Amino acid sequence: MDSRIQVYLLDILTSIERIESFFEGKPMRFEDYQADWQLRLAVERSIEIIGEAMNRILKLEPDIPITHAKAIVGTRNRIIHAYDAISDDIIWSIVVNHLAQLKTEIKSLME
Repeated sequence: MDSRIQVYLLDILTSIERIESFFEGKPMRFEDYQADWQLRLAVERSIEIIGEAMNRILKLEPDIPITHAKAIVGTRNRIIHAYDAISDDIIWSIVVNHLAQLKTEIKSLME
């Protein structure tokens, strides 16, 4: 595997772990997420990094076995270019429903 891909995979893993760290020691509740603008910005920035790293990976390895790879890039693009159309519900859904699977896939590829 290209060494650049390894770096991008690490960037994705690090961003996922940062998101996880934002919720350490407290329940993951949507209401708390929605009420904390700093948390929302931090999560969105981390998802931007995940999406940009995925975009770079896909340019080098278009067939990399990562579920929803193109959707991850699309989410990054929406956050950056259509920031006013991103809802807290969408970001929260990504956090609670998709990051764990992505983390597992990334770790598997890094081995």
